[in-house]
Amino acid sequence: MKVLVTGAGGTLGRAVLPRLRADGVAVRAMSRRPRHDPAAEWVVAEVGSGAGLAEAVAGVDAVLHLASLPNSRRTHQVDVLGTRRLAVAAGEAGVAHLLYVSIVGVDRVPFAYYRHKLAAERVVAAGPVPWTVLRATQFPPFLDALLRTASRLGPVIGDPAVLAQPVDQHEVAGRLSERLTAGPLGAIEEYGGPQVLRFDEAVRAWRAARRSHRPLLPVRIPGRLGRALREGGLTTTATPTGRRTWADHLADTYGGTGRR
Repeated sequence: MKVLVTGAGGTLGRAVLPRLRADGVAVRAMSRRPRHDPAAEWVVAEVGSGAGLAEAVAGVDAVLHLASLPNSRRTHQVDVLGTRRLAVAAGEAGVAHLLYVSIVGVDRVPFAYYRHKLAAERVVAAGPVPWTVLRATQFPPFLDALLRTASRLGPVIGDPAVLAQPVDQHEVAGRLSERLTAGPLGAIEEYGGPQVLRFDEAVRAWRAARRSHRPLLPVRIPGRLGRALREGGLTTTATPTGRRTWADHLADTYGGTGRR
């Protein structure tokens, strides 16, 4: 099987490429700028403009669509219209499976970027190519970066009751490889980490791993957004789940305080 991976240079893309190769998949990696990797065929194309898409999808059996542009003026252009361009090009090329990676909560959490992701899901489902959507929860590096940003002024600022379910991006890569092997699902699948954590729990473990004494400054997120986040809008009860915990990520990244 030969698979085109869009957004191959991102956090998930860097985990996906070696996993697919290890599983015997021939990989064509796509990015907006030229790259060199002797282990993969790299092509230059852009979903936002459509440039290079016809050549990128030619001769592949499946497309794994990871490319996204969060929180930008061009998010709609890239995530929604770009996904439509990709689906049309893939259909014209006779691609047998379009696997789109989305986010758990896009249908429940009133966040602007999530509206674009949900619209892209609908484009995929209505498109000409047999499809699967896999919604994943947040990756630990994302949560880690969020906490570093939230503590720039000293204390860690956040709503202590917000719920998260971090899932290791390498385990998501493994699930994606399995879905490609299984073929089109024609449905949405959710995949999350093994633990649901309150924000204050995640902060305590993060501070301990970093040997930091920064206090948590509780700030309640108002309105519908805050309510959705506190009610578990970013979490899923779907099984199977990943196995690696937030504590595992912290131990690997900072030395940690032991695994729970």
